[in-house]
Amino acid sequence: YPTGVPPPVVEATEEQHEAGEAAGSAPSLLLRGWLSQPLPAAPALALQQGGLEAWTAEHAAGLRSAGSLDGWGGGSQLGPGERDWPDSLSVHSYRVYCLLGDGELSEGSVWEAMAFASIYKLDNLVAILDINRLGQSDPAPLQHQMDIYQKRCEAFGWHAIIVDGHSVEELCKAFGQAKHQPTAIIAKTFKGRGITGVEDKESWHGKPLPKNMAEQIIQEIYSQIQSKKKILATPPQEDAPSVDIANIRMPSLPSYKVGDKIATRKAYGQALAKLGHASDRIIALDGDTKNSTFSEIFKKEHPDRFIECYIAEQNMVSIAVGCATRNRTVPFCSTFAAFFTRAFDQIRMAAISESNINLCGSHCGVSIGEDGPSQMALEDLAMFRSVPTSTVFYPSDGVATEKAVELAANTKGICFIRTSRPENAIIYNNNEDFQVGQAKVVLKSKDDQVTVIGAGVTLHEALAAAELLKKEKINIRVLDPFTIKPLDRKLILDSARATKGRIVTVEDHYYEGGIGEAVSSAVVGEPGITVTHLAVNRVPRSGKPAELLKMFGIDKDAIAQAVRGLITKA
Repeated sequence: YPTGVPPPVVEATEEQHEAGEAAGSAPSLLLRGWLSQPLPAAPALALQQGGLEAWTAEHAAGLRSAGSLDGWGGGSQLGPGERDWPDSLSVHSYRVYCLLGDGELSEGSVWEAMAFASIYKLDNLVAILDINRLGQSDPAPLQHQMDIYQKRCEAFGWHAIIVDGHSVEELCKAFGQAKHQPTAIIAKTFKGRGITGVEDKESWHGKPLPKNMAEQIIQEIYSQIQSKKKILATPPQEDAPSVDIANIRMPSLPSYKVGDKIATRKAYGQALAKLGHASDRIIALDGDTKNSTFSEIFKKEHPDRFIECYIAEQNMVSIAVGCATRNRTVPFCSTFAAFFTRAFDQIRMAAISESNINLCGSHCGVSIGEDGPSQMALEDLAMFRSVPTSTVFYPSDGVATEKAVELAANTKGICFIRTSRPENAIIYNNNEDFQVGQAKVVLKSKDDQVTVIGAGVTLHEALAAAELLKKEKINIRVLDPFTIKPLDRKLILDSARATKGRIVTVEDHYYEGGIGEAVSSAVVGEPGITVTHLAVNRVPRSGKPAELLKMFGIDKDAIAQAVRGLITKA
């Protein structure tokens, strides 16, 4: 805001409310609400010109999350609407309101959210469906068939009320109805109500009034004002107890033994359960994969802080955003990393909303084996690296995984932890220090000839390749990036210069957007440095993990061959 002071929260009653927005035309409504309150000087009101945004973001006062993404609002309102949590996490007296446009009711994520709300009986959640008949380019599918909207909402377990959306009396009466279930207020409205030549007409979406119509319409609006008395809302009362989510630390060091084997997906579940003992603000969400992601360990130890979201990944991410608002909880979502691609819209909106959520994706790469390509995450690093505010963790053993979970809980923005299915050896001591953006030199000597960078499964393949090459009197330096974003550029450059500028990257991911491209971007323009990139180059198939690593050229033999090729070329 040009003045440096955001507008105040707009409240309607003494009971504390939270606003959620999805309907695309809502920013002007919010602007009118803000204008009803004492505001600083007029420059703050430059809508869509650097001051106020055309579509709202979370930093706009009174909002919980960003608006304008059709289908986004419903799910993101579910987190604070949760009623079945224990007292420490409950929402206390406030109600949650979500404004939905009829056009976005074609979005499947809206109905994911509505199903979830009824399953958990979120009776403090109110959705206002603005049924104005018109979409952006055509009429909405059901137009003004209000009874069908009502039947659909009721079929999803909601108390549904049809009202005249232009009647303040009917709206107030509907808001006052209390049921032991979520409520949908289905408001029949008309775009441009009361404006000659505009009401209920198509082709006005996002268009300003032409000058030759403006004066007449302004006078029509003024003629409808019955009282010039300004009524200011009573400020809400905050009755939720204060909580602290800063500096959440593990209660003890990891307890692994070097050489023992554990899958990082299981280490994630153990670490999250352990962190849950350090703070009752840690919560876990899963999409019916808890026995694969091992979030079931958290559920067993902290059942009242686990939310089963079922196979509805878009909604799960939206719920996590809702849980993270108001800085009252630290949510961790888990599912197969491949399934997060379904929720990319919600993830990017979480970043726009400046949300702090943690996502753990398991079953990455061809190394999952027999389950086949539909379950193999091979695009996830590219996806999460592209998200602003993201931190991308790729731990390679149990110790690193536990540290990644702890760091994610204390890192702002969108944190992604990539975990693997195969069991691999513990390579770090329990007191090893890990930090965001700091890589590890896992293996080195004074006469290393090539730097090899791998993560997860491929880091262990790189160490195996080092053993093969050692028999040929070829030494390599092996780096574990730990975080792919941010990347430890300094250590990579130092290692490359110490190994005659030769780098080999190897990853269980497609070529595009993963470790290889991250490293290449980090060293671009640096003289004398070459990067050889090993990655999955086509859609994979089912098979045993070792067979697939070999088939796609990312196993120890492929790494050793790439190293030999660089040395021979010199």
